[in-house]
Amino acid sequence: MQKRGIARSQLLIVLLILGLVLSACSPIIPDASTLPSDFPDTGTPVAETTTATRTAAGWIQVYFTDPTAVHATDYEGGPDEVLVAALDQARLSVDVAAYSLDLWSIRDALINAHKRGVVVRIVMESDDMDNQEVQQIKDAGIPIIGDQQQGLMHNKFIVMDQMDVWTGSMNYTTSGVYKDNNNLIHLRSSLVAEDYSNEFDQMFNYHLFGPDKIDGTPNPKVSLDGTPVEIYFSPEDKAASRILELIHGARESIKFLAYSFTSHYIGAAMMERAQAGVKVSGVMDDGQVKTSQVTEYAPFKQAGMDVRLDGNLDGLMHHKVIIIDQMIVITGSYNFTASAETTNDENVVIIFSPEVAARFMEEFQRVYQQAQQP
Repeated sequence: MQKRGIARSQLLIVLLILGLVLSACSPIIPDASTLPSDFPDTGTPVAETTTATRTAAGWIQVYFTDPTAVHATDYEGGPDEVLVAALDQARLSVDVAAYSLDLWSIRDALINAHKRGVVVRIVMESDDMDNQEVQQIKDAGIPIIGDQQQGLMHNKFIVMDQMDVWTGSMNYTTSGVYKDNNNLIHLRSSLVAEDYSNEFDQMFNYHLFGPDKIDGTPNPKVSLDGTPVEIYFSPEDKAASRILELIHGARESIKFLAYSFTSHYIGAAMMERAQAGVKVSGVMDDGQVKTSQVTEYAPFKQAGMDVRLDGNLDGLMHHKVIIIDQMIVITGSYNFTASAETTNDENVVIIFSPEVAARFMEEFQRVYQQAQQP
């Protein structure tokens, strides 16, 4: 089937037919409503010794990697331990969208889930599937679909039991968890899970990636125990428009941590707010700035803005975070680039919570203090 050039109405008809066919041959994932009443809250941290930072705002938890932690060189104590504990409690289904995966703890947890009867499915960036951990997952009988497209399948999310979503900037790799600066977010909500499952199914069931995907996120705005959360996927949801709207609405401060920052539109919006008196400061990945001619670092410096290069010499400053007025957090897999907006498969989470923002501010200050002095 040639996806490009097909009218939207024709494509929807084709997808309906495909859905009927796939329902006859795809593994059946039970509905989450069949879970017993004592089903555990996988948001409760099991690994209390983890070096990750955690915050709880109702049904939201946030964890941060710490490359400077004592046991980081031993690949112990990272957020993967909390994620593995959650995977070990999965009973029905685990859907994984992974840009890259080579961490043995995640590999083992996925294989173990498959062995105990959990339906495990994986979508990956095709160019990052050639390693022994991925091959071992395949050999265990877990289906893995590659994107096979020019853009990147850059998501890093897991949906468990149609209820729990784990996402953020953290790749499921040794470097992503133990060398790079990253965040991992847990959202416990059937509505958010529906959003991510819809995105996953487009990729896994229908092989729709990048610009071929169909818009229509089921629940773009939800409330998790009173905390407003917004979910966007790229390219279909045009996340940049919402990010720009929130930046333009900043009144006091904008803090950002950016692995790759080449979007002139987002950069210009931040400079406009800085000129209006909003305190703007950020940290960008040193390697990205030095190897790219089009980052926003030079324009920021020329405008007199408080921007630094990161001090993580052995890993990447891999966050994609904007904190607005110490109340709003924008994060996910979405780098501030044109490719993230128009070509890659990405997700953006926007959380309106002073408590969550405070934890991200702590991470910002830690990375900022470790950054190279201007």
